[in-house]
Amino acid sequence: MSVVHQLSVGWLLDHLSFINNASYQLCPSCQCPSPLASHVAPVSSAPSTEDIVAPSTVDTTYSTGAAVERTGATLKKKYVFREEFFHVFKPHIVSASEQKPQQESSDASPRDGKGSDNGTEQREGAKNSDGDSIASARKKRKRKCSVFNQGELDALEYHTKIRGLILEGTRCLIKEGLKSGFLHPISAKQSSIKNVVTGHVGCEMAELCEMAKRFPSVNENDHRSAQIIDEETSIPEQDLLSCVTENNTDYAKIINLMGQKYLVPPKSSFLLSDISCMQPLLNYKNKYDVIVIDPPWQNKSVKRSNRYSHLSSWQIKQIPIPSLAAPNCLVVTWVTNRQKHLRFVKDELYPYWSVKTLAEWHWVKITRSGEFVFPLDSSHKKPYEVLVLGRVQGSIDLPLRKSDVAVLPIPDRKLIVSIPCTLHSHKPPLTEILTEYIKPDAECLELFARCLQPGWTSWGNEVLL
Repeated sequence: MSVVHQLSVGWLLDHLSFINNASYQLCPSCQCPSPLASHVAPVSSAPSTEDIVAPSTVDTTYSTGAAVERTGATLKKKYVFREEFFHVFKPHIVSASEQKPQQESSDASPRDGKGSDNGTEQREGAKNSDGDSIASARKKRKRKCSVFNQGELDALEYHTKIRGLILEGTRCLIKEGLKSGFLHPISAKQSSIKNVVTGHVGCEMAELCEMAKRFPSVNENDHRSAQIIDEETSIPEQDLLSCVTENNTDYAKIINLMGQKYLVPPKSSFLLSDISCMQPLLNYKNKYDVIVIDPPWQNKSVKRSNRYSHLSSWQIKQIPIPSLAAPNCLVVTWVTNRQKHLRFVKDELYPYWSVKTLAEWHWVKITRSGEFVFPLDSSHKKPYEVLVLGRVQGSIDLPLRKSDVAVLPIPDRKLIVSIPCTLHSHKPPLTEILTEYIKPDAECLELFARCLQPGWTSWGNEVLL
C-alpha cells in the first residue's frame, strides 16, 4: 500500500513502498509459495541497469542488483528501488535560526508558518504573517526593481488563499506519520548525509524518439497496434516506437534497448514516442477511464537546462484527449505554480477538451522528519504543486446495474503529502488515491510518463525512466 494515512484533509503517501510492491519479480515458473519472506536488495530502476545480475546458486544472496531466493529447486529473483533516491532528510533551504533539532512532541508539525510554537522565523526570512511574507520576499529579490510583476502578484494572491490549507492539513498528516513511525526526527548520522541529487537520465530515449521521425513510414492498416513481450528480449527500436508494447503477465519482464535493460511491471503497457508520433496509441484498443497528464510546461529553468522540449499552450491543446477518453473519463493534470498555466488549464484547456473542472488538489513535498522541502513562503520555489481534476462532459449517465460499484464524487481541496523522489520530475502515484473515485476495472493512462505502473498504459519520450 502506498497510502500510509488517510484523513479528511488528504493522504500521506509512501512512494517507495508503491514501487517496491509492484511485483518486480522474474521467473514465471516460480509460482509455488515460499516458507520464507522474500529477501530484497536495492537496485536502480534508471537506465543504468547493469545492476541486473544472474541468479546465484546459494540459498540467499545479496548483490547490487537483485535478491535471489532458493525455493526447492527453483530460484526467484525480485528487484526493488534504491532507497537513496528517497533519502530527503533535510530541507533544501534552511535558515541559521532553524538548525535546531526538531522538538519531539505530540503536536509536531512542519517547522514553517503560523503553527510554530517557538515563533521561529520561516526559512528565507519570511515572517508568519502573509503581509510580512510578501515584504520579506521583496527584500530577497536579486534584481534591483522592488516591484512585483503581474505574474508574481497573482502567485502571491493564490498562495495567500491556500496557505492555511497547506499548513494545517500537512500538520495533521505529519502528526499521524510521526506517531506511526513512518516519519521520524533525523538522527545525527542522517543529518550529515547530503540529499541525493541526481542528474537527468534517459536523454537517449528522447533522442531516439527524434530519430524515429526519419524511419520509413509504415502503413497504419498493415501494422499491428501492439506487441507482446515474451521472455527477456531485445526489441528493435523501430518496433518499440511504432506500436504499444505490452506485458500482460502477472510478473515483471525485462527488455533490452540500446544496450540497457529495463524492467516492465506486470499488466502494464507503454508507447515510447514524442507528441508527433501518438498515432500508435490512438490505434491501440483502449479508451481510458482515467487520464493523468504531466505536461512539460514552459518555464525559465527548462529553457536554461535544455533537459527536454517544453510544449506551448497550443501544442498541449492538440493532445487528443477526446479520442482517448471513455465516457465520464476522469482527467488529472499536473500544473506548475505559475498562475498563467493554472488559468490556462481551467479556462481554456479543459473546455477545449469538453472536460468540466471539479477540484484542485495539492501535492506537498516533505522530508523524512516532516519538514517542507522548501520554505512555505519562499518567493522562489514552493513546497507544493497543483493537480486539476475534471471529468469529460457530454456523456449519457446510464443507471447503475446491480453489479456496478458506485464511485464517490471528486472532493475539492485535498492534499497529497509525500517524500519526493529525487529523480527528475517523478510524481507520486495516484493509483490508490483515485480508487474511490473510479470504477474497479478502470482503464488508466498516463501521458508524459517517466516511469511505468502496474495496470496502466504509459506514453512519453522518457517513459522507461
